[in-house]
Amino acid sequence: MSTETRTNLLGLNKKALADFFVSLGEPAWRSTQVLQWIHFHGVREVSQMSNLSKTLRSKLEPLVEITPPHVAYESTASDGTHKWIIRLSDGNSIETVFIPEKTRGTLCVSSQAGCTLNCDFCSTGKQGFNRNLTTAEIIGQVWIAARSLSKMNGLHDHAITNVVMMGMGEPLLNFDNVVAAMDIMLDDHAYGLSKRRVTLSTAGVVPAMEALRKVSDVALAVSLHAPNDILRNELVPLNRKYPLKELMKVCRDYFKDDPRRYVTMEYVMLDGVNDTPKHAAELIRLLHDVRAKVNLIPFNPFPGTHYKRSTPETIDHFRNTLMNAGINTITRKTRGENIDAACGQLVGQIQDRTRRSERFKVKMIAD
Repeated sequence: MSTETRTNLLGLNKKALADFFVSLGEPAWRSTQVLQWIHFHGVREVSQMSNLSKTLRSKLEPLVEITPPHVAYESTASDGTHKWIIRLSDGNSIETVFIPEKTRGTLCVSSQAGCTLNCDFCSTGKQGFNRNLTTAEIIGQVWIAARSLSKMNGLHDHAITNVVMMGMGEPLLNFDNVVAAMDIMLDDHAYGLSKRRVTLSTAGVVPAMEALRKVSDVALAVSLHAPNDILRNELVPLNRKYPLKELMKVCRDYFKDDPRRYVTMEYVMLDGVNDTPKHAAELIRLLHDVRAKVNLIPFNPFPGTHYKRSTPETIDHFRNTLMNAGINTITRKTRGENIDAACGQLVGQIQDRTRRSERFKVKMIAD
């Protein structure tokens, strides 16, 4: 049997693995064993799964594979930030970034090759959209990073304490594959991450946010970036379809059954665009009845953009204004600048079937 027709076990969560084994006439509990071998031990060969019988291993070998995507490039910044460029089987490329801190290590994972949303300040958005990633390609980024960072001969030794679906793409436009991958991240027999330590970030796909709330209890972040519809329509075009009134409603209700949890509002700080005292006042009014915390993100410039990062003084004043209004607000540290660690920067040669990046460059020259 050719590898093209084999089932890639890397992309199956526990339920899918159980269904697979049942289809072979095997007990469903085999899924637990295989999850451990693939995601904790990092094995790529069925022959290494020593607690499976030789008969079962022989049965599986022609039917399955354990194939992560290919690492095309990796680098480490002076601050310890680690970045991988991952080449997919069809030639597309994606990015994955690991950010180490004293008390945690956060892995930023991509969900699409490119992005459909075309947010005006986003490097990935200017590169166009190629396709959704498979579950294996999404969880494969975690598999690769866990192996690369391991100090225990490839075991998952928990250098990765947090995963954020904040890489290339809009996760909720690849709903089923993203949810399946997050299931594996949360599974105690795989990566064993807490629901509070896996975060999905969305630009505000309201119907999918409502659907996600019913099937997964991971943390939620919203790429807000503007306090009013006029400005957000410009920065985040999706807002024209799901304006702030609809978005804030789903955010108010999202963790209504758990008063200890908050929706994180991501807000990129753009000099003279969304960072004035007027914008801070508008943001306070917008969030007055939403249980939320705000994450201010200093803009990371990329070639061709006309946006500039807000000054440190402006960011501090904006943060203090929100804090004085009772809104929990932090400023995200800028990391990995010397390796272009901001999403979408290093993979700029990604194939662009929409030719959006070409049009963007022409527009910038004309301007």
